[in-house]
Amino acid sequence: MGVKEIITAISVLLLLFPSTVKPRAVGGAQPAGSAQSAGGAQGGAQGGAPGGGGGVTLDVVAQFGAKPDEKTDLSQPLLNAWKEACASPAPSKIVIPAGTFLLSRAVLEGPCKGPVDIQVQGTIKAPPDPSHFKDDIWVMFNHIEGFTMSGGGIFDGQGALAWSKNDCHKNKKCTLFPINIRFNFLTNAYIHDITTKDSKQFNVNVLGCKNITFEHFTVTNPEHSLNTDGIHIGRSDGVTILHSEIKTGDDCVSLGDGSKNVVVNGISCGPGHGISIGSLGKFQGEEPVAGIKIANCTITNTMNGVRIKSWPASYPGTASDMHFEDITMDNVSNPIIIDQQYCPWNQCDLKNPSRIKLSNISFKNIRGTAAGKEAVKLFCSAGFPCEGVELADIDLTYTGPDGPAISQCSNVSPKLSGKQNPPICAAPAATSPGGQAGPAKASPGGKASPGGQAGPSKASPGGKASPGATA
Repeated sequence: MGVKEIITAISVLLLLFPSTVKPRAVGGAQPAGSAQSAGGAQGGAQGGAPGGGGGVTLDVVAQFGAKPDEKTDLSQPLLNAWKEACASPAPSKIVIPAGTFLLSRAVLEGPCKGPVDIQVQGTIKAPPDPSHFKDDIWVMFNHIEGFTMSGGGIFDGQGALAWSKNDCHKNKKCTLFPINIRFNFLTNAYIHDITTKDSKQFNVNVLGCKNITFEHFTVTNPEHSLNTDGIHIGRSDGVTILHSEIKTGDDCVSLGDGSKNVVVNGISCGPGHGISIGSLGKFQGEEPVAGIKIANCTITNTMNGVRIKSWPASYPGTASDMHFEDITMDNVSNPIIIDQQYCPWNQCDLKNPSRIKLSNISFKNIRGTAAGKEAVKLFCSAGFPCEGVELADIDLTYTGPDGPAISQCSNVSPKLSGKQNPPICAAPAATSPGGQAGPAKASPGGKASPGGQAGPSKASPGGKASPGATA
């Protein structure tokens, strides 16, 4: 089993057995906006966060004995401060002041009696040796309502040694490395002006959250760091990522099953593998993906641009209402891609089509430069063709020796409007990113023929399903 499948399995366990401490009921909480309004999402998240004035301020150095000497473990002082803050009915603030701290591990549990704000002003470093960790947890926040974190500080995973030991592309029993920050089952959370860097694996994992916003959030990992997704989302409703910069060795943002009402707006992505929905269909009972809007982003020097991917021979499922608008591509290998034969390392059955039904998808005002000739690839399932696909005002150029740019399609008949460079679905179908593509037709205003309704999905992993280091 690859490292990302292990993450998925752990996510299943968290969903089935979330905690012996049950979170308090949340009355009337609304998702952080919708795919229609990033501003509404931001406002909703901030509305549930601790406000200014009053409350308790707890300094981990001055009051709990933490030392910014890169030797003394911050774990116990931080935990003690958390317990006091979490027990306070009044809004509480934990301050991690300037300086560099060593943190072996932190699991900060709710529910709390009042809102909690963590001000990270310093740099928090993980032990560099991955053998220090017994699982994939470094910093984890669980079952908290009304949480904020800010301060301009840094979570440094010190992952270089782990990257050199990552052999998950060839070893199904590979070593499990820790994720920098896990946000599990948070409601009304706002994380801003925080940096995560050099994670040993994913930088951020969002699971089971409702109304959570990231703003002015920075991810910095080198391009060669394997499996270091910037922000991965699963089984969460109302996730907003605004005005952030993500440089990593895998997807800048990845959305797993059960991702609903997600807004990604104003992101700078690259290097990395772009912004991806999926991969979907690897596990039985995955939840639907719906209400996704990716807009006003710049993607630079990445392996992919905006991508939807599902496995062949998959379990049934659906993904709908996914919209990509106003995106600039700069030297991107696959700027626009739907890949329903996603098959990294040829570890799947290409003879049977994906049973993930994709519908109501739009790509609008996407422009810039491609690093390869195939600028647009729409490879939909032969068993469940894509429906309601629209492309408008596409202008992607390629200047390589085998140019100009082309598009390739199968099992989709998109609606076209505005500029179409390259001409959409004009080239003969060829081998898809995961296998052999079927016939393609392009008819403005048309739709793909119905492939039947995907079956119901329940109880999903919520994690990422691609094994090892993948595209």
